[in-house]
Amino acid sequence: MIIVGGEALIDLVPDHTGGYRPLPGGSPANTAVGLGRLGTQTALLARLADDRLGALLRAHLGTSNVDLGFAVTSTAPTTLAVVDVDRDGVADYSFYIDGCADGGWQPADLPTDLPPDAALHVGGSFALAVEPMATVFDTLLAREHPHRVITFDPNIRPVLITDDDAARARLRRWLGLADVVKVSADDLRWIAPDRPLADVVAEWHDQGPTLVVVTRGAEGVYASGPAGHVDLPAVPVAITDTVGAGDAFMAGLLAALDRDDLLTRPNLATLTHEELTDTLAYAQRVAAITCTRTGADSPWFDELLPVEARPATF
Repeated sequence: MIIVGGEALIDLVPDHTGGYRPLPGGSPANTAVGLGRLGTQTALLARLADDRLGALLRAHLGTSNVDLGFAVTSTAPTTLAVVDVDRDGVADYSFYIDGCADGGWQPADLPTDLPPDAALHVGGSFALAVEPMATVFDTLLAREHPHRVITFDPNIRPVLITDDDAARARLRRWLGLADVVKVSADDLRWIAPDRPLADVVAEWHDQGPTLVVVTRGAEGVYASGPAGHVDLPAVPVAITDTVGAGDAFMAGLLAALDRDDLLTRPNLATLTHEELTDTLAYAQRVAAITCTRTGADSPWFDELLPVEARPATF
């Protein structure tokens, strides 16, 4: 099982009329949805508003096989992200958090216990930068590190960061608590500007992570694990937009690791070059399909099967 912790919100995405339509979003929620659709047992640790948009989120999560047993009901309204998409399909975001569900995290929102065999994934876009959520997730990661594999996607949103020093210090702490880190090239431009990728990855390995994965858009994906590094080209695809693509990749990565029973520390330490290559290729396919759709609409398990293996429809 994989527990995903972080924000769940509504993306207001441009439509063909010049207006916006509400779509369920939030990086951790997207990752949980992606995992559920790929057949991985998953639960979301989040604050969900008790309003109409919160009901939309709950329905979306539930129909995507995400367990909401760890979700906390908030009386504050649903958090919003307004999405702007450029000519290349690349998304930019403006967030509305203050006074909303994700702005009200408290230590009491954390469950007392998590299932002993579960991995924990945390998305960092809000959790690294937005108080009091950041302090609550500091507590969660420090508490759970001795008990389970922790995976982490920094998903840096500079617009949310009001204190660079505090965010960087928190990032260093969380790298030391994480076993698997997935980071984008955009993230690295904020985290380690002008530094060679290989140097940053080697430094992170020294801090703790067994596996570091760097997604680079059209330049493909680079990863470094126990058996060395893998560098794969991008999967060619006709892009509609990139909303949720990184989250879909994260879901594919975690689903593949879970499928191969690699989300324990002893097993992760044995990850082979071939296993890592197959895992990355699977995650790339998941992200590629998402890029052909509007919004964070990750694929279902059977969409990843070869055509001849898909269930028949009548």
